[in-house]
Amino acid sequence: MQKQGHIIIRGIVQGVGFRPFVYSRAIAHNIRGSVLNTGSEVEIYAWGEHFDDFLCDLKRGTPLSIIDSVDVYPLSGEPPDSFSILKSHDGIRTGLIPPDIATCPDCIRDIFTPNGRYEGYFATSCVNCGPRYSIIKTLPYDRERTAMDIFPPCQECSAEYSDPKSRRHHAQTIACQSCGPELFLHSGTGARIPCDNLIQKTAELLDQGNIIAIRGIGGFHIACIGDMAHTLKHRLGRTEQPFAIMAKKEWISHNTWISLEEERILESDISPIVVLDKKDPHALDHVSNLHTLGCMVPYTGLHHLLFSHLSAPFLIMTSANAPGYPMITTLEEAVRKLSGIVDYYLTHTRDIINRCDDSVVRKGAIIRLSRGYAPKRTKINLGDAAILGTGPELNATITLYTKGFCITSPHIGNVRNPGTYAYLKETTTCLRNLMQPDIRIIAHDLHPQFLSTKYAKELSDETGAHMMPVQHHEAHIAAACQDECIGIAIDGVGYGSDGTIWGGEVFQGSAPSYSRVGSLMPVLMPGGDLATLWPERMLYGILPDDRTRDLLLSRGWPEQDFSILEKQVTKRFNTAVTSSTGRILDAASALLGICRKKTYDGEPAMKLESVAHGTKPEPWEIPLTRIGEREVLDTPSLLRKARDIYLRYPEEPDVIRQIAASLQYNLARGIATIACDAAASAGLCTIALSGGVAYNEMIRNTIKKTVEESGFDLCINHDMPLGDGCISFGQCVYAGKKECL
Repeated sequence: MQKQGHIIIRGIVQGVGFRPFVYSRAIAHNIRGSVLNTGSEVEIYAWGEHFDDFLCDLKRGTPLSIIDSVDVYPLSGEPPDSFSILKSHDGIRTGLIPPDIATCPDCIRDIFTPNGRYEGYFATSCVNCGPRYSIIKTLPYDRERTAMDIFPPCQECSAEYSDPKSRRHHAQTIACQSCGPELFLHSGTGARIPCDNLIQKTAELLDQGNIIAIRGIGGFHIACIGDMAHTLKHRLGRTEQPFAIMAKKEWISHNTWISLEEERILESDISPIVVLDKKDPHALDHVSNLHTLGCMVPYTGLHHLLFSHLSAPFLIMTSANAPGYPMITTLEEAVRKLSGIVDYYLTHTRDIINRCDDSVVRKGAIIRLSRGYAPKRTKINLGDAAILGTGPELNATITLYTKGFCITSPHIGNVRNPGTYAYLKETTTCLRNLMQPDIRIIAHDLHPQFLSTKYAKELSDETGAHMMPVQHHEAHIAAACQDECIGIAIDGVGYGSDGTIWGGEVFQGSAPSYSRVGSLMPVLMPGGDLATLWPERMLYGILPDDRTRDLLLSRGWPEQDFSILEKQVTKRFNTAVTSSTGRILDAASALLGICRKKTYDGEPAMKLESVAHGTKPEPWEIPLTRIGEREVLDTPSLLRKARDIYLRYPEEPDVIRQIAASLQYNLARGIATIACDAAASAGLCTIALSGGVAYNEMIRNTIKKTVEESGFDLCINHDMPLGDGCISFGQCVYAGKKECL
């Protein structure tokens, strides 16, 4: 029986209450010694008759910890008289702190306990909850290295911090009304408004119809009651884009179809936005004109307090930043950017060191990897060299691989925007400071003009790391499955190795060796990005004939504009070639008159899906052909069939719903059939799926059904976004596998 040892615990063991946990178990087992944070690890020196029982307890960890390894080394010398928590010091970076965590039920009870120390205090937290990533400056995790360093704890907080019986024992975020961050209410010009009960006053202002910017854990939200949805959309210039809402779980359950698993995710310590089907698809159209509604429950003390005073059943709660841009974090920036949009600002005095948006989940698939999920730590062996994946251009994340783990950042946004490009650099700097890797490889998108590629070059020049380009859709499949497989990548656009724009691809192989064995039919994309903004251009690029011409002219297209479009297609001037799945869905949406102009990312395809919701599709013949060695789905034939039906019964809602459902269904059957043919030919049993189009429930479920009925297994990485948020991870996988060859 061992009686002493030097224990090193690696994993996510900082910011999770691990040292007070070790202390409590040491006292319980009469262990003498000490515990301290070193770098990102926990070191323990322990002596005692019940050492083995103590060690067994340590391996279970705390609710928020993730233990990678527990190593025990020989220990000599005389034990101290007691067990103590020592001052942290720097050391090896093998772990990470956890993401920001929703306020726990115990702290919520404290907030609403009359005459308690934390009654009504918005920033109440303990070792099991509260901000982590958003406040950390560097490791090891101690108050002086967080945004809490400017709030020295009062005597009562210090006593709790030192009390082994308290769940706030060594809680670095401990604070109360006397010593912690303060709340302030400001007018639309930023002037401070004196008020006794700021949260009650804010609730009253919201109920009266005011629009208020509220500073949260990782940035500002814009909040208002449902009756103000149209006003807020007008002020933001987002007249069509759906809003997410915050409500209590009972209201959400009454108005949406929510499964037990969705309910679990909604109320978890992550508390993301969960996209749910409305019970009445047409209800709350002023908030969301889709059949779905993004819902979240109150997840901070401030939210719970606000709802305790609010009369309205729910709040619109949308990010204050423009789509694709980074979160707004300071009052000064909020006043500058939100002038004329919001009426008031509710803010606090704790700095946001690392901004972080709300995570979004739909039917178990992560749409936006952010608060609660990220930084995302994935155990994977990609060799000894540290790798940085700089991600794609849209919906970007970055991933850092070091010492057997990939660390994927929270959602960054659209890197083509200068502000988001700066945020890409900021996030990279943050993860490098936390993990201190010696980066040897920088994996980046194949597109030479992306700003993320430009940044890869800058870092390569700075660090001496060598650059490795990775094709966008191959990164999608590398993120979805690391074994040999057939991979389906369906999304909007990605630069292909042949210089065309890909987006509906079937691959065979494993990283870093893929062959393109199938795709959608390459079609014309007149005007490039203009075809994404005006999807009727895409429709004519796919079906450039008199019937499409007559349809567009009947909808009011000016003859001169159409003449330019016609010449572009005929002469192939400023006209890209694409196999994009997203562009086919855009064209279908335009054909049916569902969305003729895109006002937010993914709008035409999302509205097409919503129109088709609840309609049983009709199976059409799947038109397959070959281009060289590649099996190809003839998407123009599918769209032509849809057009033939539409022109026979124009403007009939039931017909439009039927066409919308059938086109999505048969498009999914077609690409799944190509994948199954390839799997059968190669003797492979796994088909992987990735890409933003796979968020479409009918398309994803149809692919799944087709694949499984054909006797194959469908592989989806549920720990990563299906969309471009997984690309940086896939880039690291690809680069690591290639380096190991």
